[in-house]
Amino acid sequence: MRQFFHEIVHNLERGGRSFVYMLKWFVIALVTGSIVGAVSLAFSWLDGRANSFRVENPWVIYLLPFAGVIIIFLYHRAGARKPGGTNKVISTLQADGKLPVRMSVLIFISTILTHLCGGSVGREGAALQLGGSLAATSYAIPDKWLDENDKRVIIMCGMSAAFSAIFGTPIAAAIFPMEVISIGIMQYSALFPCFISSFVASRFAMFLGFDSETIAVLRTPADTVRYPFVIILMSVCVAIVSVIFVIMLKNSHRFFATKFKNQYIAVIVGGVAVVVLTILVGNTDYNGAGMDVITRAVKGDVVWYAFIAKMIFTSISIGSGYKGGEIVPSFFIGATFGAWFASLTGIPVSIAAACGMAAMFCGVTNCPITSLLITCELFGFNDTVYFLLAIAVSYVMSGYMSLYSTQRIMYSKLKTRFINKSVKDDFDDFD
Repeated sequence: MRQFFHEIVHNLERGGRSFVYMLKWFVIALVTGSIVGAVSLAFSWLDGRANSFRVENPWVIYLLPFAGVIIIFLYHRAGARKPGGTNKVISTLQADGKLPVRMSVLIFISTILTHLCGGSVGREGAALQLGGSLAATSYAIPDKWLDENDKRVIIMCGMSAAFSAIFGTPIAAAIFPMEVISIGIMQYSALFPCFISSFVASRFAMFLGFDSETIAVLRTPADTVRYPFVIILMSVCVAIVSVIFVIMLKNSHRFFATKFKNQYIAVIVGGVAVVVLTILVGNTDYNGAGMDVITRAVKGDVVWYAFIAKMIFTSISIGSGYKGGEIVPSFFIGATFGAWFASLTGIPVSIAAACGMAAMFCGVTNCPITSLLITCELFGFNDTVYFLLAIAVSYVMSGYMSLYSTQRIMYSKLKTRFINKSVKDDFDDFD
């Protein structure tokens, strides 16, 4: 009996410490979500105005090379000649250096300039950098109040808040920073604070009248035994496309860095190339993030080569020095490929586009849980089984490529084997 009461008292004491932990992180996450959410919404509003202005005034695309010069100038003046982007945020979370706070101002201005003038980039990568660098101000707090581990969790909270506020997917936003750092191991200790920050930011957005992103709620026709097999085949193809896209981005960076030692010349050449390509295709579908094209892809209203064109436009834009993100372009590529694949196989275009988007996101980030959640939040939960099938296939078939070179793969994708390798390593000997 004494042992029984001793265990009760011991667990009550443990519960008390857990409650204090929750209270502490509730306050920190509430503050982080509010501040980062507010700044992110301001960014989202200005970015939206920039995109609208470009659509209404197509001539502004001709200013893209000049916008690139301004971006490079700002980064040079700030002493950030090699900013690192989202990779720098991930390396900070891996306890490898500190995140410069000035990145928040730089990515804010440069992404808006890029979208205003038609650079083919997304904004969610910018959100991760914006939220992470804003939250990095916690490094000014003395260590006796918050240690290094606490400060890294705050950066994750900032990433969640920014992603949630800008993209309107609070569940996926809470999970993504925990999943993207080390594939195979989730940092569950950050779950509560990341969710609170994400939730606060999303509710803040709703309060101010910002609608959550919802591409379409799918209503798939009656199931057939053919659907799963077609989706598996499509997901294998999307995984290959994801690998090609990552290689294109990497080699685009390398090409501009080696062929044009002067970053100003590189960004001008890249800007001119995007302008010329825009004139050649005869429309602006591949400028900006392209969320409107993703919506059209779900309805089958895209040309078959849309995914190829977006890969080229985005590789040139990001490789030459324009700022933004690769996540929405990845959505674009996956959704348009899925729509084209549907036209070849006869499966419903909406389910093919959604599964293509899910498979592509997983292929370039190695984050299957986030991929499932974000797809469900954008398309509804009716076809979750197909989403997960596409994601599972893509996760295996995409190998160890990633948009983020600092990402670490903790466990093999093919065996229950601990490998702890960077995506930059050669994995031939580890499967």
